[in-house]
Amino acid sequence: MENLRVAIVHYWLLHMRGGEKVVEAMCELFPQADIYTHVYVPDQLSDTIRRHRIRTTFIQKLPWARKLYQKYLPLMPLALEELDLTEYDVVISSESGPAKGVITRPDALHVCYCHSPMRYLWDQYNIYKRGAGLITRIMMPWLCHKLRIWDVTTASRVDYFVANSNSIGRRIKKFYNRDAVVIHPPCDIEAFRNDDDSPRENYYLLAGQLVNYKRPDLAIEAFSRSGRRLVVIGEGEEYKRLAAMAGQNVEMLGRVSYAELKSHLGRCRALVFPGEEDFGIVPVEAMASGTPVIALGRGGALDTVKDGETGILFPEATVDSLNRAVERFESEELRFDASHLTNWAGSFGREEFKTRLLSFIQEKLITVR
Repeated sequence: MENLRVAIVHYWLLHMRGGEKVVEAMCELFPQADIYTHVYVPDQLSDTIRRHRIRTTFIQKLPWARKLYQKYLPLMPLALEELDLTEYDVVISSESGPAKGVITRPDALHVCYCHSPMRYLWDQYNIYKRGAGLITRIMMPWLCHKLRIWDVTTASRVDYFVANSNSIGRRIKKFYNRDAVVIHPPCDIEAFRNDDDSPRENYYLLAGQLVNYKRPDLAIEAFSRSGRRLVVIGEGEEYKRLAAMAGQNVEMLGRVSYAELKSHLGRCRALVFPGEEDFGIVPVEAMASGTPVIALGRGGALDTVKDGETGILFPEATVDSLNRAVERFESEELRFDASHLTNWAGSFGREEFKTRLLSFIQEKLITVR
């Protein structure tokens, strides 16, 4: 692989969230790789990513692109197709926003690591549309129709798809009619390992972005009704509404430091994970801390949470279903062994991800070349 030219294409590099942590691990695998993206904010990225040569599309030069990048979505297909990738033998696109639509050499290997087919075009189109402003709601049907055609067409430019969960693999099959191998994204297990033997404190934890599709409202309403203590970590567009509906037993902490998040993950009775997510890294971080998870039994949680062994899965996104799951958890709490949870989380570790992805790419290189 040392003699091969590698390009990593990521939709935008604005912060260090799940998709960017995947790119960071790819950078460790391919230290010689160049990175292409629509918009780049250097001071928000890790040193590992910044050490690479990073090239942007023309979107970066448009007015207020760093803040209004999503408004330029209709121009991103053109921006991707204008990139000259002819010097690269291997192209890895990291897809959740537009990334996979690049044009590669006929003999190059193009692997798409798919966090999700673009949510605002497919499974969450109506959610985004309901939350949009008037002008955007008027424009969305026409624009998204055109973008869907482009999105499906460009799926044929990918040699192999890799999905971050079985749920995403099914979406890839549904929307693109392509098969995908599942390689779970990396989690820094050692960073969350909890060596503190202190007793757990009597509260539950909800952590993550406070946005509609993650269903924080479900958890806050459920715990406000039951009277059990819930600590909420995170910020987002739903914060004010959620704070207004929270009972006195619900503590809204907003954004906290990385150290404080780790501390809460190691001290709470269980993490509550009420939304359907593509994969969901926070449950793995909780289990790495020795903390069980109470999760909606859909999406990526089905890959990470083993019902009755590393947590509790509840079947319906309702207050009653969640509260019944909490009651079941409390009746079975002694069954959850912290060391077993940490060991299970280890199967989603950073080195596991890098080993599997490198092996997959090496295998497919032989086929393509």
